[in-house]
Amino acid sequence: MEWWQVLLVAIGCIILGLAGGFFGARYFFKKQLEKNPPINEKMIRVMFKQMGRTPSEKQVREIMKSMKQQ
Repeated sequence: MEWWQVLLVAIGCIILGLAGGFFGARYFFKKQLEKNPPINEKMIRVMFKQMGRTPSEKQVREIMKSMKQQ
């Protein structure tokens, strides 16, 4: 093999590795966010109580629905 062929193979492997790593990390990150959402109903209730309000179940559900849409 010539040196330029080795260089092309190395560059190709680097590009494939970067692309595979990016999509793999993205997949696992999304999977973890689905399992462990950054905010849950209990946190919403605590935030409402810190503001001096008692949320209704409907308000909590609406906020959770809007968070999942984004």
